[in-house]
Amino acid sequence: MIQFQYDDGGRAADGYEGETGDCVTRAITIATGLPYQHVYDKINSIGRWEKARPRKNESKHRGARNGIRRDSIRKLLTNSGWTWHPTMSIGSGCRVHLRGDELPPGRLIIQVSKHLVAVIDGVIHDTNDCSREGTRCVYGYWQQKAVRL
Repeated sequence: MIQFQYDDGGRAADGYEGETGDCVTRAITIATGLPYQHVYDKINSIGRWEKARPRKNESKHRGARNGIRRDSIRKLLTNSGWTWHPTMSIGSGCRVHLRGDELPPGRLIIQVSKHLVAVIDGVIHDTNDCSREGTRCVYGYWQQKAVRL
């Protein structure tokens, strides 16, 4: 199993209220230790140029409140000194689960289905426990080399 610690990444402290789909902003904020507003603004500047895919109730553009595309996340984190470690490929099946004993130590940004989550030394830092009791499959994770957003 994996431990869970409630953490909104400083969202409430920066004056944001209610629920939103800000897992990208929250995971990056928690894992890097950067201020929520700084990451929020950075992601919005990227999302301004991304058109939303047609989905019910989705705004015209992507951003910090509804996420950005995977390739944009990859560019942002790679350029900021993070390294991608895939744990799954097409047809390989699930080999790594969202469990403390299956992940390396340190500050990680984990990609699971439709969600990014920060894990620090085997502890989920998020607004809910998304581990599905240790059965949730990890697609891959970002590992910190240096913080430079």
